[in-house]
Amino acid sequence: MSHAARTLLPSLTDIEQAAGIVYAGMAPTAQLCWPLLNQALGAEVWVKHENHAPTGAFKVRGGMVYLHHLARQQPQLSGVVSATRGNHGQSVGLAARRLGISATIVVPQGNSREKNAAMRALGVELIEHGSEFQESREYAQQLAAQQQLHMIPSLHRDLVAGVASYWMELFAAQPGLDVVLVPIGQGSGMCGAVAARNALGLSTRIIGVVSAHALAYKLSFEAGRKIESPVSTCIADGVACRVPDQASLEVLFSEVDEVVAVTDDEVMDAMKLAYIATHNVAEGAGACALAAAWQLRARLRGLKVGVTLSGGNVDHDVLARVLARAAAPADMLLAPAQVLPLTSLPQRRSA
Repeated sequence: MSHAARTLLPSLTDIEQAAGIVYAGMAPTAQLCWPLLNQALGAEVWVKHENHAPTGAFKVRGGMVYLHHLARQQPQLSGVVSATRGNHGQSVGLAARRLGISATIVVPQGNSREKNAAMRALGVELIEHGSEFQESREYAQQLAAQQQLHMIPSLHRDLVAGVASYWMELFAAQPGLDVVLVPIGQGSGMCGAVAARNALGLSTRIIGVVSAHALAYKLSFEAGRKIESPVSTCIADGVACRVPDQASLEVLFSEVDEVVAVTDDEVMDAMKLAYIATHNVAEGAGACALAAAWQLRARLRGLKVGVTLSGGNVDHDVLARVLARAAAPADMLLAPAQVLPLTSLPQRRSA
């Protein structure tokens, strides 16, 4: 593992300390095994419900930890700024409000209206700039320099330590997981999974998941070097990354087994599948892990599989259109079928 990767990944002590900060502001989230998902995938599937976090997504954990340390390091801090497609911004907004720090958030034009409203409700100054995330991030960096604000990155050791607390919960509750599937945006979720797995000394395989319409991390993984790729996803905005982060790539290269891509249609099918099988709402990025599990179901059959429902912040009109779609994996569950108990599933084999 490279020095950059080692620097980014928190230790067991770091994660435990981060968890203490997180639990001062929220309870651990549930990991649940849903019979209909087991039936659909032919596997023992454990869903980590980060959609039940205070902001509806896993990012809140990282924001709590990052700003906790920042406020102590810079007690005279004038304010913070960051860029987001929504969940990171809500994380920053919630943590900043609790600490009495002003927060400015930059989002791309045409960003989710309901995510924007949620950020404003947390007291942030919201600015729409740029056509996609990278342009928003570059503008946020300009504002930081012009207004003497602290620029919160999308990826940092403290953010990863906070995110890793949810993977610690899942791995501690289900240490026998054969494989976990992890969406990759800028990489904090993936790095958190790696850090928690390594800290606990587990051998669980990690499969990264990207949008087929935002392939930067997959192309980089396959080439062994950083590759930018255009973004055109219409549903999975949380993984709409054009420029990969070099430090998270180093973790990806050395610690992740493979990276798969899911199309927008597959993501929408998974959103509907999640709703029918669990009656939980998943946003596009939040359904990527389940979409990948469905795509890989033949290989995953009989295994013990972890998927993260990493966020549920989808605009209501988008969700209505998704639920109205014909979706084979979801509609299949509504037909009469024999439900197999977990004990009758095939024995585990390597994915």
